[in-house]
Amino acid sequence: MAAQVAQPSVLETTYKVREAEGILDVYFYRRVGFQLAKFFAKLGLSPVGVTLLGGVFGILAGHLYFYQNLSTNIAGMVLHVWANALDNADGQLARLTGRQSRDGRIIDSLVDHLIFASIYLHLTLRCLSEGASPLIWVVALIAAFSHGLQGAGADYYRNAYLYFVKGRSRGDFDSSAALKSEYEALNWLESPWQKFLLALYVSFTRQQEAISPPLRKFRETVDRTFRDQIPEWLGARYRDAARPAFKFWGVLMTNSRMLVLFAVLLIDQTAWFFWLEITACNFLLIYLLFREKRMCRSLLQSMQQPHPQPN
Repeated sequence: MAAQVAQPSVLETTYKVREAEGILDVYFYRRVGFQLAKFFAKLGLSPVGVTLLGGVFGILAGHLYFYQNLSTNIAGMVLHVWANALDNADGQLARLTGRQSRDGRIIDSLVDHLIFASIYLHLTLRCLSEGASPLIWVVALIAAFSHGLQGAGADYYRNAYLYFVKGRSRGDFDSSAALKSEYEALNWLESPWQKFLLALYVSFTRQQEAISPPLRKFRETVDRTFRDQIPEWLGARYRDAARPAFKFWGVLMTNSRMLVLFAVLLIDQTAWFFWLEITACNFLLIYLLFREKRMCRSLLQSMQQPHPQPN
């Protein structure tokens, strides 16, 4: 009798990619998000509706971080955790109900940026109220810019993994050139909302490609060489090369950043959050980009060597 292949649970089918999920995601956020997704599915709420609800919680959390009162800050942390749970739930709801869309992903990214804009703004105002120099605005802006680069790099790396290893659609890993052609085909008068969202997406994708030219070059080479389907041998090599770095990229993703934010709020050293973004997180980003460059160079070299042919 042939051995039965274990099938993934319904919960696991709502993950983006199991290898990229952090401990908090696997044991808390994805489980809570899955229950929320089932609840919202019964209510008939759309994934975008869940995204916007999470955005309200997150933006309000940022406001509560302004006050130099620990109880108020803890209330903000609770709202922030709920916002992150809803941020998980919207994607899980989309995958559970088959309602994934690029517009939904763009809106989700926009809401994430608004949440952290609220956080950075209110932390800066708090520092000023506590007597910090007006130069804290410069520090906060540099930190926010660094945050954007780090998040974009981490998201690009994860989407590349989905593209090369999991065989997802190209919509998970778009190129700015293709998006620009689609953007130019839209008319502002006929499709203003779609054109606006696509303008944001083109800008974000260009930023990711600028952060990681080697990964962009590798993707373009693979697309030219294997137009129909990425071969299994290349997907396996990419998986083995890319998977070990996820534990480092995870430090630059939302969960780790939230834990650091909560820690500095608990000890009432909010400016430290900015300095950690500028120093430690940027050094880690530079290291990961160099590592990514070496990985892409090695994979490109492997494509020039003999490889297994399909039966």
